[in-house]
Amino acid sequence: MSLRVATFQSDATPPLGTPLCFGGCKPALRIVDPLSVRGVVLLPENDAPVVLCAVDWVGIAGASHDRWREQLAGAAGTTADRVAVHCLHQHDTPGASQDAASLSAECGLTNGSLDPDLENRIIALAADTLRESLNHAIAITHLAVGMARVNRFASNRRILGPDGKVEYTRWSACVDEAVRARSEGIIDPFLRLISFWADTTPVASLTYYATHPQSFYRRGAVSADTVGLARSLREATVPEAAHIHFNGAGGNVTAGKYNDGSPQNRLRLARRLAQGMEEAWDTSIKIPVTSGMLEWRVKSVALPASPLIPDEETLLLRLKTPKADMDHMTRAISFLRRIKSGHKFDLTCLRLGPAFVLHMPGELFVEYQLAAQALRPNEMVCMAAYGDYCMGYIGTRAAYDQGGYETKPGTSKVGPDVEDVLMNAIRDLLKS
Repeated sequence: MSLRVATFQSDATPPLGTPLCFGGCKPALRIVDPLSVRGVVLLPENDAPVVLCAVDWVGIAGASHDRWREQLAGAAGTTADRVAVHCLHQHDTPGASQDAASLSAECGLTNGSLDPDLENRIIALAADTLRESLNHAIAITHLAVGMARVNRFASNRRILGPDGKVEYTRWSACVDEAVRARSEGIIDPFLRLISFWADTTPVASLTYYATHPQSFYRRGAVSADTVGLARSLREATVPEAAHIHFNGAGGNVTAGKYNDGSPQNRLRLARRLAQGMEEAWDTSIKIPVTSGMLEWRVKSVALPASPLIPDEETLLLRLKTPKADMDHMTRAISFLRRIKSGHKFDLTCLRLGPAFVLHMPGELFVEYQLAAQALRPNEMVCMAAYGDYCMGYIGTRAAYDQGGYETKPGTSKVGPDVEDVLMNAIRDLLKS
């Protein structure tokens, strides 16, 4: 099989004054380090291109996510269902929902989403950069796969009490020493890596690790945070390759056990993540590119809305109250409209020889990632979550009975039946 790879990178840094984290943090007061759009275009000889793209934003939802995929697909000469766009979910970064922004404008309200005109310019820049990168695509002779443990970074943030309900939430920054002292809980401690090579020259490195990436935040200081720093450390070590990182199913995983919110912990955590990236790189196994080793699979699913979300009419009335949560309500209405229209969400899987990469929506719980890996115990299964962000958190069935922040109707717009829908789709995507 002939395979060429093109890599692209463009700027995604917002101007000062931009709302951050859908309005949940201070607006951009200063730029600590630039944000980027990074991706690869896989160009198999006898099939349409595949685009994998990671954005240094907290989330891209609904119509915004559609627009990213459509514009990148047009630039690559492929179809939108062969484009995966994911966010790394740093909190001092923009969130994009053109649906919510339009709804707010209709109601005469302010909104925490990125200005749609600005977002469209950033998308256009990414598409132009991708289009230009195709002129410099490189023939790939080998791919390599590797994995390594990341020590003292991730911990589950949902700490259950004796009654099986959430007793403590261990946020990304946790100042309570007793809560930090609790066990790591359910996490995936391993970082996984896929790299592309032209003989002995590395072309691109894709890494996957499941956790909330932020260290200290909500200060209006725009930053790619721990994952951006780790990525930069690897760029300094292996400058020949494009380094593209994806956040796995880290919806219920944070650095809280190992982070009290002190600014100096950002670099400490980044170094631990970079160490995992380095070890996965150093222990990777190279595999010659052969016929039939690349396959793209798509499973489109309808997601069940949470039965606890009020109907659209009720939410529209609540928007008019003085203390309304504009962000959650406008995004909830946008999600309900999306579901009502019959919209289906594309779950996709890239197979590269012995490696599988699942592309999933929302702020997914880590249990989905672990369950997917258990279906292919003798192969490497990577997962990128934080695709279409319009539904917010996606918990497991059990999690909706346990309570906690992540499964409230304001933060998770899907219901417990989502587990059956997603796991059935994952099984289909990972079949032989």
